Amino acid sequence: MKKVLSPIYQAFWHPLVEGLENIPTDGPAIIASNHLSALDAVFLAVASDRRITFLAKSEYFTTPGLKGMAGKMFVAATGQIAVDRGNRRKANAALQAGAGVLSRGDLLAIFPEGTRSPDGRLYRGKHGVARLALETGVPVIPVGLIGTFQVLPMDRRLPRAGRVQMRFGQPLTFPRMTDGRTGLAQRAATEQIMKSIQELSGQRQADIYAERFKASLGLVSR
Repeated sequence: MKKVLSPIYQAFWHPLVEGLENIPTDGPAIIASNHLSALDAVFLAVASDRRITFLAKSEYFTTPGLKGMAGKMFVAATGQIAVDRGNRRKANAALQAGAGVLSRGDLLAIFPEGTRSPDGRLYRGKHGVARLALETGVPVIPVGLIGTFQVLPMDRRLPRAGRVQMRFGQPLTFPRMTDGRTGLAQRAATEQIMKSIQELSGQRQADIYAERFKASLGLVSR
């Protein structure tokens, strides 16, 4: 998959990647990135020298047509884990599957906003990344994606050519807890993670969850 995508990636988006050395050469880590485009996972996967498993919305596994076919090919090639965002029990099961990825010493990527930004702002982060970090003691690598919103915003079917920048930040570590679901610890860790992402991406922040903002506009959360 990477061999196929790399030439296209280089030709159309002239990627500028900073801080790739912050991803450990071996051992587990959580990649926590802002989410601006349907191509974000592709850009991250191609940039990394190591294989990354993503937590991906369950719709990628069921969408019909050409878009669905492309999505299924990508999730199959990268071994993504389906997340049913409307079902808390299944979402928790997906997090446990993510913990399994980390226990094998692999990389796991999560978009803490939970869905793509509809307007390019950085929205509030959900607690899944913090929960995993607190339960496993695995470092979190914050990532700021720049330019992917202009390449493929939510209202566009086909991507544009353009310059994409990926900035991988210094690892964040949190004290391991026997119960990572502790509310205060999760909130504090989430705030630190989102602050680091904002510093890397330079985005304006929105003090609301992206799903709620989309719902207020009558948009389907994607």
